[in-house]
Amino acid sequence: MRSARFLLIPVLLLFLAFPVARGRYNDDFDDGEDLADFDDNDFAEFEDMNDDQAAEAETAPPPRASQSSQPEEDEDEDEATVELEDGQDGFEDSETQDQDNYKYDQEEFEGMGDMEKPGHIKDTLIIHTLAASLQVPPHLQNSWESYYMEILMVTGLLAYIMNYIIGKNKNSRLAQSWFSSHRELLESNFALVGDDGTSKEAVSTGKLNQENEHIYNLWCSGRVCCEGMLIQLKFLKRQDLLNVLARMMRPACDQVQIKVTLNEEDMDTFVFAIGTKKAMARLQKEMQDLSEFCGDKPKSGAKYGLPDSLAILSEMGEVTDGVMDNKMAHYVTNHADKIESIHFSDQFSGPKVMQEEGQPLKLPETKKTLLFTFNVPGMGNTSPKDMDSLLPLMNMVIYSIDKVKKLRLNREGKQKADRNRARVEENFLKQTHAQRQEAAQTRREEKKRAEKERIMNEEDPERQRRLEEAAQRREQKKIEKKQMKMKQIKVKAM
Repeated sequence: MRSARFLLIPVLLLFLAFPVARGRYNDDFDDGEDLADFDDNDFAEFEDMNDDQAAEAETAPPPRASQSSQPEEDEDEDEATVELEDGQDGFEDSETQDQDNYKYDQEEFEGMGDMEKPGHIKDTLIIHTLAASLQVPPHLQNSWESYYMEILMVTGLLAYIMNYIIGKNKNSRLAQSWFSSHRELLESNFALVGDDGTSKEAVSTGKLNQENEHIYNLWCSGRVCCEGMLIQLKFLKRQDLLNVLARMMRPACDQVQIKVTLNEEDMDTFVFAIGTKKAMARLQKEMQDLSEFCGDKPKSGAKYGLPDSLAILSEMGEVTDGVMDNKMAHYVTNHADKIESIHFSDQFSGPKVMQEEGQPLKLPETKKTLLFTFNVPGMGNTSPKDMDSLLPLMNMVIYSIDKVKKLRLNREGKQKADRNRARVEENFLKQTHAQRQEAAQTRREEKKRAEKERIMNEEDPERQRRLEEAAQRREQKKIEKKQMKMKQIKVKAM
């Protein structure tokens, strides 16, 4: 009886616990869901997963399971099922981790892990290498520091272009200002003003001819006693930035150069020059006529009331007295700061021939010329008013043309001038005598060579023999003539 009672107690407890468990089970499905539906729907996910695992198991090596884990999985199968119901994510993570860790059996595939590790390291190195190679070098990065050189070059180019435009326009304005102030005087003294030389007939254009950005020319002709007058306006190279920077260290000034070519009969034989001491010393070394006919050192012009800054070079004193009259002295004295040089010569041939270029075999061609070089005030900072201030000097040029035409040397002065020219010609012939002899010898040798070639090219032997005999007779006659001349010289000497 006692044993029956003890058996009833567990049975009663079982019946009491069954309704409680059933109530909890129904609470989980209180929405009216069917248990069969729940099994079909919620656990379909695990069925799909099992199918995927079965497919992977066919293609991949079977995972190696540890001895300790297999019994635990068999014993706790129900508990594992409950854990899957509570948290499916954890199950998926564990399965994925197991697949990653046990892709193959290490005992069956021995050494496979060691082969994978170097490949993985190699791939990592390749990635790092590519990343390093794709990095932009510092000098190619987009920053202002990388473009310093380009910025400087562009800035310099813009500065050069701006200076070119400004300098060119300023020189053009100065040239037009000079021509506007001098045009009336030139047109009243010359029939043609501004011939550009492009047409066959001389036509007055009435404007300056631009040679380049800093040189302007004006040709005038059609006046008594002169063939023509060439005026050159030589401005500073304001369009050149480098020249502008150089002038900051060494200032310079614009110049007006005038060259008047006179007729042969309208000027007597003399050479004369006046200008600054520095300019006279330079011209005496460079100019052929001044170095030959004015060998003395430049003399002071204090006798004629000239400033100490000016000096005179003259072939003879009579010429200086004839040129420097009161009116001429007045022009020179009042505008001494603008006068660089004044040069009158009937033997003007330009600068000396340099020794490197060879000594000419004949005297250079000379023309009777008047040369004027005037400095524009301002020392580079020239204004249109400074160009207008040169008008009195143009009046001096016109006066000098008429003055030289009227100037005539007396008989003694004329004889002295002729002796000077004969002396210069004789010295020139002495200097070129050796060269003329060499040239004559060269011509004789070339003539002999040509005669010999003509004889050698003769096909007829008889004719060739006659030509050789004729050449020998000519040489014999030349030798006999030289001997006769030597005998005559000896007889005269006795």
